[in-house]
Amino acid sequence: MKRVISTMGFVAIAAWFAVPTAATAAEESIGNIVNGRIIYQNGKGDDVPACAGCHQVDGLGNDEVGSPRLAYQVDSYILKQLQDFAEDKRTDDTMYQMNDIAKALTLQEKKDLAAYVHTLKTPYIGSNLDQLRRDGADVGDPHLGKMIAEYGAPDHGVPACKSCHGFHGRSAGRMYPAIGGQNYVYLKHELESFRNGANTSAADIASGDKEDNARTNDYMAQMRAVARNLTDEDIANVAAFLTLARPTTPGNPRSPSRH
Repeated sequence: MKRVISTMGFVAIAAWFAVPTAATAAEESIGNIVNGRIIYQNGKGDDVPACAGCHQVDGLGNDEVGSPRLAYQVDSYILKQLQDFAEDKRTDDTMYQMNDIAKALTLQEKKDLAAYVHTLKTPYIGSNLDQLRRDGADVGDPHLGKMIAEYGAPDHGVPACKSCHGFHGRSAGRMYPAIGGQNYVYLKHELESFRNGANTSAADIASGDKEDNARTNDYMAQMRAVARNLTDEDIANVAAFLTLARPTTPGNPRSPSRH
């Protein structure tokens, strides 16, 4: 009897640690990964260019054009952004393409793209801040940004980024996006856009009469409430830290000493 119980326990543990099969992953996906890959890499007709053109084949994006890293992004977040672009709830004021592209995609194709993007697992690299400085960009201080990301700035009403986005911005579930390792130019731009959105009236949002660089599609206006209190220096510092942030720490390589 004990042997049967032990065997059952081993099977249960093995099942817990088993790597999901492709079939299982497909069943859990919100869309068709194969079709999403085709659209991402090749586009669809004349209205939808290949996503890889701006976001790169590996999903790392490009600081030169301000496109975000999509690798390791949450699928439900990607789907929401595509829907919001299609409904003009969010305006692409960087490349001025996403609204038209999203409108040309069916709902199923948006789900397929989100499902495929979720499979992109290129390691976190982040932006080359030294190169951006050489190019004349306004780059913040990562060390100061880390303080805000981990502890906030209580003196002027800014909560810690990790409260919603998890450790080093690696995401805290399907509601909030991964922001760690994100491209610096994109992070800085979006934080500024959320701050502009915080200063946009509800009437203007409802009528669609708002500035192009005002983002207002955040969940329960949470990012606008945070960004409202961010200074230009805060934004540059947080973006500098987050682009360099890694989802895990290396740990302590030393063995405990005996006394």
